[in-house]
Amino acid sequence: MAESKKIFVYDTTLRDGSQAEEVNFSLMDKLRITEELDGLGIHYIEGGWPGSNPKDEEFFKEVRKLSLKLAKITAFGATCRYGRPASEDNNIRKLIDSKTPVVTLFGKTWDFHVRDALKISLKGNLEIIRDSVAFIKSKRREVVYDAEHFFDGYKANREFAMKTLQIAEEAGADWIVLCDTNGGSMPLEIGEMVEDVKKRCKVPLGIHCHNDGEMGVANTIIGIQKGVTQVQGTINGIGERCGNANLCSIIANVMLKLNRSCISKSQMKQLTPISRFVSELANQRPWRGQPYVGKSAFAHKGGIHINAVMKNPLTYEHVTPESVGNIRRILVSDLSGRSSILQKAEEFGIKMNSKDPNTQEILKELKDLEHRGYQFEGAEGSFEMLMRKAQGHWKRYFEVVRAHVIISFSPDHTANFSEAAVKIRGPNGQEEHAVAEGNGPVNALDTALRKALKRFYPELEDLRLHDFKVRILDEKAGTAAKTRVLIESGDDFKKWGTVGVSENIIEASWKALVDSVDYKLHQKNYRNHNSKNSKAKK
Repeated sequence: MAESKKIFVYDTTLRDGSQAEEVNFSLMDKLRITEELDGLGIHYIEGGWPGSNPKDEEFFKEVRKLSLKLAKITAFGATCRYGRPASEDNNIRKLIDSKTPVVTLFGKTWDFHVRDALKISLKGNLEIIRDSVAFIKSKRREVVYDAEHFFDGYKANREFAMKTLQIAEEAGADWIVLCDTNGGSMPLEIGEMVEDVKKRCKVPLGIHCHNDGEMGVANTIIGIQKGVTQVQGTINGIGERCGNANLCSIIANVMLKLNRSCISKSQMKQLTPISRFVSELANQRPWRGQPYVGKSAFAHKGGIHINAVMKNPLTYEHVTPESVGNIRRILVSDLSGRSSILQKAEEFGIKMNSKDPNTQEILKELKDLEHRGYQFEGAEGSFEMLMRKAQGHWKRYFEVVRAHVIISFSPDHTANFSEAAVKIRGPNGQEEHAVAEGNGPVNALDTALRKALKRFYPELEDLRLHDFKVRILDEKAGTAAKTRVLIESGDDFKKWGTVGVSENIIEASWKALVDSVDYKLHQKNYRNHNSKNSKAKK
């Protein structure tokens, strides 16, 4: 019988992933991630270790209330303690009481760990593996046996490491998972060891790799090529120390490179959204350069690259961004040519062609501004404004008459405050003056500006500032150095970035803030305009 090409995906984001530094999922976070993973088509979701903390025990109660379509929930734990039967071991009992259809047990495979960590004999270790697996199988559970430190154990004492797998198989394990727990093994040696195990074990094999040598994904892929059919990892590769093998990359490589089945093509399009969803709940900024799902994965900056991609994306993209739920992005910079300007114009819905004299003018202004310190890669809102102004499509919604800010502070913090005053001229020449305090000069200016404008534009109520970055451009100039400020803002419809540059950090921030508000006011008109055009077509 031909071997099945299907690969089963086992996610351990909620357990191994939550061990990452500064990651702390709440119970509700874990339940929400579970539903998203199920929608992605993940086969096994490891919910936690019920014997280790109350939150995980509560998770296993609450997860039973979810209506999952595919995923099997898995409880994770260790083999029983030596000298006590599995039936009387408290942690084993909690695994049973979690009422999951699958239980994952990890046992020691490396003789060094048996002697120095467990401090028992090698024979005693084999006994607790056999007893634990057999007891849980007697409770009619699917058993995944994680052979902890397998590859290090194999290199140190091949026969003992293989004996632990044999014992787990004889006791009834449904899966045997080979773990590179320290994450220090290399792909070729992983391949050779998996091949050897494959010859000796009849039970389906899995692989669980950590990323300490940055080989987590590579080691997993070679494991698949040598015969494993279950892959374990975490979304975005989060995990203890340097993390786990990244399931976003693994799934994409399995489907698009190995042509093996693990989830459906439609589910593949959820890879990018779920990557960002998990980052959000983990309170981590998404990794821009992450393969397949990162914001920069399909971003093109060089003019030659952009020109080629516009003709045929395969020139500089190894897969289509849509296949993994991502998008192509054309970046604008002093490396840009006409092709990038035209591509951005199309993206913004601006009609331009290569013969349009504004195209060259925009390119010239772009290079001049970047020479002065501006950067538009993260400030596409400011760049869209630049383009529309060049086309004569920019309306002045308000004019800043003047703005100033007072900052006071003292060593004991008793006199710390920032107060800003802003005077603006509205659409019909009316003037509005507003004063506001803030927890810093930029916050005070932001609050005063919105306060002054809300009389004319109540739609600014949903404007939010998401991120604020400051970069010193010429450090050698010391306190007189130019500063670039990038601001990411958003409303209920979208997010955008704006930029300001000045030797005065407050002025640079002010320029970016004003652009952000200006962009927001224009977006309302563009949405209304597009909506009218859409209705007219219907």
